[in-house]
Amino acid sequence: MPAPTPQAVLAPLTESAIFLTFRLADGDDAGSQVRDLLADLGGLRRSVGFRIPEGDLTCVAGIGARAWDRIFDRPRPAGLHPFREVVGATHRAPATPGDLLLHIRAHRLDLCFELAQLVTGRLAGAAVVEDEVHGFRSFDQRDLLGFVDGTENPEGEERRAAVLVGDEDASYAGGSYVITQKYLHDLTAWKALSVEQQELAIGRSKADDIEMPDDRKPSNCHVALTTLVDADGTEHAIVRDNMPFGRVGAGEYGTYFIGYARDPAVTERMLRRMFVGEPAGNHDRVLDFSTAVTGNLYFVPPADLLDGAADPS
Repeated sequence: MPAPTPQAVLAPLTESAIFLTFRLADGDDAGSQVRDLLADLGGLRRSVGFRIPEGDLTCVAGIGARAWDRIFDRPRPAGLHPFREVVGATHRAPATPGDLLLHIRAHRLDLCFELAQLVTGRLAGAAVVEDEVHGFRSFDQRDLLGFVDGTENPEGEERRAAVLVGDEDASYAGGSYVITQKYLHDLTAWKALSVEQQELAIGRSKADDIEMPDDRKPSNCHVALTTLVDADGTEHAIVRDNMPFGRVGAGEYGTYFIGYARDPAVTERMLRRMFVGEPAGNHDRVLDFSTAVTGNLYFVPPADLLDGAADPS
């Protein structure tokens, strides 16, 4: 039997992305309407992307725990559950409504926008958009805090091993888990810090993106708390496709965090370390300037399962 084909979770970063979070409507027909859309999603993407093939249009669909049972007549993937709120002494990662995620990306925003329009039209009456973020690639792959984002993403076979489900849940091999959060930044307060203070909060140099040596790296910096290494030296990685977003007139500036992983427990442990601290109270310094306002967990089925979604069995 051929290996299952994953969705485009391993696609390279692009200049543009649209993140759509849907909430399913009440009623028995909503699940079947979403199933039909998921089965046609590959065709819709090809129809739009064919016009500008160099635009590299992709679309990844993720399904939340509450919606899974309404869309598929099959057991949930082993690690799929509602996003678990993380509450620390100072900061909180909330759980917010979200049944279906579409991560649309391309080198051109018009491609993303066209596909987003087609998809939302097909879901009319079955799902409403709970959250919509238009992301852009900023200078030198930097976020709006001014630091390069995603430097430590794994590459090659390590990337596949970190992201794709294997024999541990054979029925869903080739799938992945994705956690999303929308962070809003207080750029006024952040920019009031010196460059050195910013670097100590992140754990990397700002100009040349070099990680600080361990003897200088603060225990509450972002890099220290999001690097997971077991006692035997095994490091657990995820793939981040984060993107900046904003509304200048509203003074809203942020980062859309989207982390793909083979096991959602890896990302969840990172979030606990950030928000609660390890030890407790030693929270991520960046959270003093960045507030999480959404939080969701989804399973990304392999493309083969998605293509056959119109058959709920």
